[in-house]
Amino acid sequence: MSESTWKGALAELKITTRAIELGIPVLKPVIEGLRYDLVFDIGKRLLRVQCKWAARKKRILVVYTRSSRHTPRGYVRSTYAPSEVDAIAAYSPDTGCCYLMPIADVAGRFVVHLRLEPTINNQQVAIKYAAQYEFGAIAQLGERRAGSAKAEGSSPSSSTSEGPFA
Repeated sequence: MSESTWKGALAELKITTRAIELGIPVLKPVIEGLRYDLVFDIGKRLLRVQCKWAARKKRILVVYTRSSRHTPRGYVRSTYAPSEVDAIAAYSPDTGCCYLMPIADVAGRFVVHLRLEPTINNQQVAIKYAAQYEFGAIAQLGERRAGSAKAEGSSPSSSTSEGPFA
């Protein structure tokens, strides 16, 4: 098994576990080769989720938000579109956290950088902070399911009433 296959399987497992801990039912497609790895049942709707590995590079997490496959014509690399997936989820072994990014925030991008700390020059424009996407508050998904764990606070605090997936 290749290292990327191993990392992908581990990321998928960690993301699944985190969703279940939050009381979110997780569905897995029976067939392989779809553009999404998992489906989250958030009550009002089903979210198609593509799982990725997030590697730490100093003060950022690097998430490659592209797919690669080998064809008779060689490697084909492509990005994800809103018509294919609803979110990209990433697991970082360095932080021990999972992150959930709405596809609208990352569509068409080959890589996303999630900052773990502020920039040295205090730049704020076009910065994506990892804490903003940390998969922990059910409110992040725009839904509180009956009987599920209640989130204590949310990051960002603006995600508490209507999340990006509502």
